[in-house]
Amino acid sequence: MPTKLRIAHLYPDLLNLYADKGNIRVLVQRCRWRGIETEVIPVPSGEEPRLEQYHLVLLGGGSDREQELVAKTLGKNKLEWRQAVHAGLPVLAVCGGYQLLGEYYQLPDGRKVAGLELLDLVTKADGPRLIGNIAIDAGPELGTIVGFENHGGRTRHGHEPLGTVLKGHGNNGRDGKEGVRYQNVIGTYIHGPLLPKNPRLADHMLQLALDYAGIRATLAPLDDAFEMAAHHAFLSRRLDLPTG
Repeated sequence: MPTKLRIAHLYPDLLNLYADKGNIRVLVQRCRWRGIETEVIPVPSGEEPRLEQYHLVLLGGGSDREQELVAKTLGKNKLEWRQAVHAGLPVLAVCGGYQLLGEYYQLPDGRKVAGLELLDLVTKADGPRLIGNIAIDAGPELGTIVGFENHGGRTRHGHEPLGTVLKGHGNNGRDGKEGVRYQNVIGTYIHGPLLPKNPRLADHMLQLALDYAGIRATLAPLDDAFEMAAHHAFLSRRLDLPTG
């Protein structure tokens, strides 16, 4: 049984357009407060991930050019990705990383960037960009998730969404849905970064990772007063939504 929770941060030199390093810091600190040891494994551009070594994977966002570069590397081991996801590997994919979970991302010039084909999901670039503060209802388990979105892609998929849009645009600005949930994979356009203002989601990903790793650890409640104050302030001041 492993003694450390191993968190892989894929291609932080290319996919950190939306402060994804902040998500890593949140995960590590929330473990540290509980006495759970972690090891963060940065995977640099051009290197193929060793999925069998990780308990949680973060795939962040980048520009179209950077996504193309990453897609070429990820596409070399699609079978390994499918096997890992079906075995329960937790994955948090944000913005560009979310798009790469699907079949393809169609660029503005019509070219298609092949994805990992893990999900029945396609993204096509269109205008105008979907930009602004966003809040979604992610159900009783995760509650309200807040953040910022900025994407030109319109995503459609055949899976359970992460949540229903309360304010903002979501996957495509039309169907009122945001993100995706499949197995232990969560994909979303919400960033800024995502986890500091959404501690319930952070702990959800950590519990999935601990269970996957076989580490017997209970996520004791933390004093999230500061985090929830930011969460509620975002809802009330930025989005004019109730905080209850």
